[in-house]
Amino acid sequence: MIDGTWEPSPATRWEDAFLSGNGHHGAMVYGDPADDRVIVNHHTLVRPNGSEDARPPELADRLGRLQDALLSGDTAAAEEFGAGRPLVWVQPFHPAFQTRVRRSRGLHEAVAGYRREVDFTTGEATASYEAWRSRVFVSRADDVIVQHITDLGLTADLVLDHGLPGAPAHLAVGRSTVLTGDGAKLALRVGYPGSDVTFTGVTMATVDGGKVSVAGEGIRVEGARSLTLTTRVRRGVGHLELCALWAALPHEDYATLLARHQPLHREAFGRTSFSLRDAVQDRELPGSELLRSPRSPALLERLFAAGRYHLLSSSGLLPPRLTGLWTGDWDTAWSGAFTTNANLNLQVSSAATAALPEVTEAHAALVHGQLAHWQDNARAIFGARGIVAPSHTDGESGHARHFQRAYPLHLWTAGADWLLQPLLEHAEVTTGTTDPRLTAALVEAALFYEDFLTREDADGSIAIVPSYSPENRPANASWGTVNATMDIAAARHALTTAADRACDHPSAGRWRELAARLPGYLVNEDGALAEWAWPGLEETYDHRHLSHLYPVWPLDEINPYDTPQQAAAAHRALELRGSENDSAHGHLHHALIAARLRDPSRVSAALDAVLAGDFFHDSLMSAHYPARNVYNADAAHALPAAVIESLVQSAPGRLVLLPALPETCPAGELRGIRTRFGAGLDLSWSALGATAVLHPTRDARVDVRPGHGLVLTETFSDDPEAPLDLTAGVDRVLTLRRR
Repeated sequence: MIDGTWEPSPATRWEDAFLSGNGHHGAMVYGDPADDRVIVNHHTLVRPNGSEDARPPELADRLGRLQDALLSGDTAAAEEFGAGRPLVWVQPFHPAFQTRVRRSRGLHEAVAGYRREVDFTTGEATASYEAWRSRVFVSRADDVIVQHITDLGLTADLVLDHGLPGAPAHLAVGRSTVLTGDGAKLALRVGYPGSDVTFTGVTMATVDGGKVSVAGEGIRVEGARSLTLTTRVRRGVGHLELCALWAALPHEDYATLLARHQPLHREAFGRTSFSLRDAVQDRELPGSELLRSPRSPALLERLFAAGRYHLLSSSGLLPPRLTGLWTGDWDTAWSGAFTTNANLNLQVSSAATAALPEVTEAHAALVHGQLAHWQDNARAIFGARGIVAPSHTDGESGHARHFQRAYPLHLWTAGADWLLQPLLEHAEVTTGTTDPRLTAALVEAALFYEDFLTREDADGSIAIVPSYSPENRPANASWGTVNATMDIAAARHALTTAADRACDHPSAGRWRELAARLPGYLVNEDGALAEWAWPGLEETYDHRHLSHLYPVWPLDEINPYDTPQQAAAAHRALELRGSENDSAHGHLHHALIAARLRDPSRVSAALDAVLAGDFFHDSLMSAHYPARNVYNADAAHALPAAVIESLVQSAPGRLVLLPALPETCPAGELRGIRTRFGAGLDLSWSALGATAVLHPTRDARVDVRPGHGLVLTETFSDDPEAPLDLTAGVDRVLTLRRR
């Protein structure tokens, strides 16, 4: 199954439950005929923990002293900047409750004929055994979770169960049940301890035939042919009006609701596809069996589809959290936050090229919804105009609050640039122009650097101080220091991009001058691009983050075509980098950078580390560490980007075909890719060569670069080095052959 996955037994762990979502609600489906559970999630469900009103501390009056100390050689000076403040995590993401339909007879072990599956093209998760069948989807049209169960047997009990792992002991829980002519209406109200914030779940149960009665905390259904549930969650202050919530639920049958939802989901998911010729023989295997064959092309094919499906399904109201849109435990690792110094950025990295504008729009909602808070960060901590993004956010607050000696993320200034980059890429693949909101945000990023970049080194170049390379430190200094390579790249990119996109701004000339005065990158004694461009700072190579290679990916400032010497130094840095604790995001980040540097062996090794490291649950959602340790969406969502970058890369004036073809992909097709010069692209390749069909939506001039061992069979003019001219609406076919 390229566009779905299946299992021969019900899920026994919430991590293995199949997933559905519409970017607002998420559903985790066990598919157990005996105890048919669906865990209900919603992007807004974060538990008040006292941090919701936290504001960045007023540190700007101390900034000058810190800068003086760091520039004079005090390598530990930054440890006192913001010291004494307790580490406060953002409000943790949590599940709402689970709907449970329990039958008098059941199935607990895998038996002949049982099957559960999820269809990525429709978002529907189903399970069946004999005459029993359960179907679940999360509607994009009506924003509800819909479940339809047939063959209930003699007896079935329905309850909204809030008792999920890690639920606080002192939740204020209230229930309501009202019988109707064709079923019942159920509600679950939950209040957080010490807070007036609550969330309410409402379910409409519609029964075809049979008898319904109140039973315990829910209802009992007897002798029915089918049961349909529609469920919705709302969070707010105080008690929400139940009658209004119930009345707002759609009352149509399952087929009607599914028919309204399917075209919206199907069109979005179907824009891009990836298939491998050698995957055919394993395509029908269950996902759990494929995961035991990490070198199978069918596994990579299925994980690509699953990654796009989960990314789309978790993006809407907000982009994906560390866990996407799903969790079955209130004690979510790292609060289930949006972590912006690598994780979120990696997860959304395929949005533009893999034709998922829904993901970019969700990302934009997070960014634009928090710009006022980012301005508070810049003013309070740095005494500057403009914006500074936090390293963690719960989706509500964008204020910086992560003060810790080992991870002084309040010193990190590159976040706004990285978070704006996906919005720039979306602009490039669509119209080529930025919308006014994005232009205004780019201006804010440049205004910060205009105020912040006031210090110089001994040679008169700007010194970025304080500076921080997430989440690493020099071997001979503290975490907060001077001239982290990532900070240099982000400052240069933010200033030049704002000057280009807001060229009529009064400060545009000043921004270009500042960018020109930023320090160059440093190549260390190992021939590697240094993580800190400051004399005397020693490298710490074994680390999961690759922050200093930000100018390679995603910025494309350093590449093998325009800056070959710097690209060689970046490649040496990649060679020397360890994987530290084997975090999934580190491996996928490594693959993305290796692809940009045209290194197929490193791309293959990074993909192999993830595919063979037992990172994926049966749901095909991933874990943060090997051995399926810590439910986390980084690998699941970033893997499609790594695959695409190894096959197709684009910049506004460049197209690279098959730059870093993985060993497990000798022949296949990649269709529906969007390029940053405004053309769609379909690619097929084999041992003999490749064919790329471009579908331009605007005129463009593009430098075409074939991958290793490939040559174009045609030139575009009498000059063999001439670029390709594209005309909007006129397809072009490019053919490559092996040397």
